[in-house]
Amino acid sequence: MVEIHKKYKINVKSFGSINYVGLISLYLRECSRFFVVWAQTLLSPLVSSLLFLSVLSLALGNERGDVLGHPFIVFLAPGLIVQSMILQSFSHSTSSLMISKMQGNIVDILYAPLSAAEVSLSIILAAVTRSVVIGIVSTLVFYFIVDLKILNIGYIFYAAFFGSFFIGSLGFITGLWATKFDHTATITNFLITPLSFLSGVFYTIDKLPIVFQNISYFNPFFHIINIFRYGFLGVSDGNISFGMIYLPLLSFVAWFIAYILYKNGYKIKS
Repeated sequence: MVEIHKKYKINVKSFGSINYVGLISLYLRECSRFFVVWAQTLLSPLVSSLLFLSVLSLALGNERGDVLGHPFIVFLAPGLIVQSMILQSFSHSTSSLMISKMQGNIVDILYAPLSAAEVSLSIILAAVTRSVVIGIVSTLVFYFIVDLKILNIGYIFYAAFFGSFFIGSLGFITGLWATKFDHTATITNFLITPLSFLSGVFYTIDKLPIVFQNISYFNPFFHIINIFRYGFLGVSDGNISFGMIYLPLLSFVAWFIAYILYKNGYKIKS
């Protein structure tokens, strides 16, 4: 890449310390990628969440008691919303890199005057945008189905942003590591999905044995869901303060690993 810059006399520094034009352009390209196929990327997660809500409502009926002082269906709704957001954030970052690698057009990004930080942030922030859009649409739909109230939008946005950023960073790392879609499916099926399902979406962790309660406190998915749900219900299933410190730290660590891997050309410059 250095040789190409010398040959064609490309001066990366001419854009300043940060290439805002390139960063925003790549971000907008990533956003347009999922808006073009909105039925698959935005509508499909909503349908899946509604199916979960419908099936559990029909299966449990009125026999399920209150959870955290709220009807079970109200307790369940925020968890389903944020769960779909998490999965789609991971999917976006992973598929973006995988498709570029499979089609061979990742060289367009590698040869562009963009730093590793700018590329990683553009793709991950696009994943966050996709998650937030899904969250907004899902919340609006659920609002007319469930007696769902927004008590503190700050907590909702906090959990949505840092949760999506953290999972998007994991997706970026997975996209660099994977050499075929089977690899990404392995991470999704054996890591992301189990952690999201075992994070308190459908239950409170006080129902678990003490050992598994302690394990759950270190599950980032639990804190994402717990803080997000707190914004709707005003009650939590865990330590909100710990989660609000834990998530930004994990987000930075995950992004930094993604940044270092991309900067070193891990599995993309060989």
